[in-house]
Amino acid sequence: MTESKRETERKYEAPSADDSSWLPDLTGVNGIESVMDQGTADLDAVYYDTDDLRLAATSATLRRRTGGSDAGWHLKLPMSGDSREEVQAPLSETIPDALRELALSRTRGADLKPVVRIRSTRGLRQLVGSGGTALAELSIDAVRAESLLGTGTRASWTEMEVELASDTDPALLDAVEKTLGANGIGRAHSPSKLARALEETEIGAPRVPGARAEAVVPGSSGEEVLRYVDGRIHALVNLDPAVRRDLPDAVHRMRTTCRRLRSVLRSYRSVLDRKVIDPVRDDLKWLGNELGAERDQEVLRERLGARIEALPGELVFGPVSARVQIWDIGNTSEARLRTLAALDSARYLALLNRLATLTERPPLRAKAARRPEKVMAEAILKEYGRLTDRMAHALDLPPGTERDKALHEARKAAKKTRYATEPARDSLGKPAKRLGKRVKAVQQVLGDHQDSVVARDALRTMTLAAHAAGEPSFTWGLLYGQEQAAADRGERELPPVWAEASRHGLRKALNH
Repeated sequence: MTESKRETERKYEAPSADDSSWLPDLTGVNGIESVMDQGTADLDAVYYDTDDLRLAATSATLRRRTGGSDAGWHLKLPMSGDSREEVQAPLSETIPDALRELALSRTRGADLKPVVRIRSTRGLRQLVGSGGTALAELSIDAVRAESLLGTGTRASWTEMEVELASDTDPALLDAVEKTLGANGIGRAHSPSKLARALEETEIGAPRVPGARAEAVVPGSSGEEVLRYVDGRIHALVNLDPAVRRDLPDAVHRMRTTCRRLRSVLRSYRSVLDRKVIDPVRDDLKWLGNELGAERDQEVLRERLGARIEALPGELVFGPVSARVQIWDIGNTSEARLRTLAALDSARYLALLNRLATLTERPPLRAKAARRPEKVMAEAILKEYGRLTDRMAHALDLPPGTERDKALHEARKAAKKTRYATEPARDSLGKPAKRLGKRVKAVQQVLGDHQDSVVARDALRTMTLAAHAAGEPSFTWGLLYGQEQAAADRGERELPPVWAEASRHGLRKALNH
């Protein structure tokens, strides 16, 4: 069993742990009414990582700590700004399986072993606000670090942390830092105890993702594409733990990340060798499909739920909500199992390793060394050409199943065109952004239309089940009619939205 919390803190250099006369009085700073001494604690932590420090390289840490009020296993994952998420598990002799799984996207299945032992004697102070509310905890640590990789090298230093209570305004950190700075106390040069221990015990810094084995020409198309690709790979790795814990919107974001990455790798095959890229794209397509079952069910559940809730009570006949709920529980459970099976599979591990290789040793082609403007514009216009063909085909078809399928294909082409503009925004600027915005509007209309197609299929299935059970069919027919009307409305909206996206000036501006 695990628990998690958000940790927001800053670290500072501290002259001494034995004599705290250097610490300024923080009373009166941004609502701090008193500073209460909480005594000392002895903490003993062993940090685990792979041989090549893959956790540290992605700003994550895994430790087993004894002493203090939160002894146990702690996996810390980076968040934005000064925050990290700390996932805790009870103390045990071996790494808990739950934490090992949450670290998998970073370790890529490599063995975890002890790398550093860090012992601290911590002096605790509580920063207290009005009414005795704890605003933050200030700790001064006398730290002793020891390498566990055979060198036996040791290091020691003193540092200070200021960690906010869960509901404290982050502005308190800025106010405290201003006071500390005015008294000559600056930020620690290392972001964490582990990072400093790796440096000072001569283990060395981890190889940070994105540090390449071969040079990329500065200002080139290759640099721009790889910057975007690296960002999507980083996002996918970071989203993995959230998906495993079923956090809100995590599956959707990870699936979208797969789509973006797969699409851009396809669009910029003039920059990256397709013999290397195509197998990666195949695996990303597979992962996106596995995640899609859960995400599609989530979208459909919310859509149908909103439709039913909006109906006047006198138009609801039979156990409509109950039948939808039963249908959803069965499908959601199956989809969830499918997601977790994908993340635990050998194919997913292979994909993570391929993505790491892609980052470290990108398969650059000759065009990767060229200036980005022409290369990026060509890639975008090629995708736009495919979108034009699919839109023309779909709009020429009469309403019905074949047109629904063609509109869905056009939607996929719109996504690819939009995604192709994203890596080009630095070099092409506003023209790429404007085209992406117009194509996104097309994609949204087509997306709503496709959602109505999927909803009608589900409603048809539930209507048959309700009919077989002898339940009234009126409400099901009403819901189906609403979805058909939504689809018809989307088809009417599409031509003017497409006309805006297909203006010649939008494409011409890419080449200027």
